[in-house]
Amino acid sequence: MLPIFLSNNKRSPLVVRLVRILRIVIHTVYGGFLGMVIMPSATARQRNWIVSHWSRNLLNILNIEVIRQGNLPDHDAVNTMFIGNHISWVDIHALNSVRAVRFIAKSDLKGWPIFGWLAKKCNTLFIEREQKKDAVRVIEEATKSLKRGDCLCYFPEGTTTDGTELLPFKGSLMQAPINAGASIWPFAIYYPNTNGSANTKMAFAGETTLIESIWQIVSLNNPKVVLTFLTKISPNGHERRGLTIAARRAIANQLGFGHPED
Repeated sequence: MLPIFLSNNKRSPLVVRLVRILRIVIHTVYGGFLGMVIMPSATARQRNWIVSHWSRNLLNILNIEVIRQGNLPDHDAVNTMFIGNHISWVDIHALNSVRAVRFIAKSDLKGWPIFGWLAKKCNTLFIEREQKKDAVRVIEEATKSLKRGDCLCYFPEGTTTDGTELLPFKGSLMQAPINAGASIWPFAIYYPNTNGSANTKMAFAGETTLIESIWQIVSLNNPKVVLTFLTKISPNGHERRGLTIAARRAIANQLGFGHPED
């Protein structure tokens, strides 16, 4: 069960919101410079450091405090598939602030202004979820990536929620860590209100647009995200469905949800 984390979620003054928006624009432009000039010639370790540093600075601009719990990964972690619940685009930067990973994301992310381009520069692996055959390609690519020692992440709910529920997990991509002999590392994400309930203002779900989501977040005075890393799961001796159920149950237990549907 989650403890209560005190958080001041009162609305920030208009001038503060506008300053945050300006800083986001500047920081995004800086990210573009890094993607075009620095990243292409950087080593894998240097790229990870750049991504983590950029994500931490973005969270600072948004005044989001990241509370890290559990056995935290470091930049020496390799050959690992991170599996988490999905609430917001902030999830990506929260994880990257701890350990930069290669994300598996829906192909429509490529169409996002600026952020889609940055995702490409960070070597995101895009999947066409409506095309079942594309999963085969992504599994093959993810397997190769894990065998090279990369850390990957995907959100098996397949979409975002407002943080008040955990959807059933889609387990097809779990075949990649099985093929690669990679560890599965479940982690739970939660955005708490002062009373410990879900801060749904942080969610990027439903019909909310990216611009609306950014404005909602910069309007909050001091939001928090709780990132809890759970026990690793070995793929040895397990099949895809069993690993998917184990990962979902670990996350559901941490978030205080039942798991009637695995």
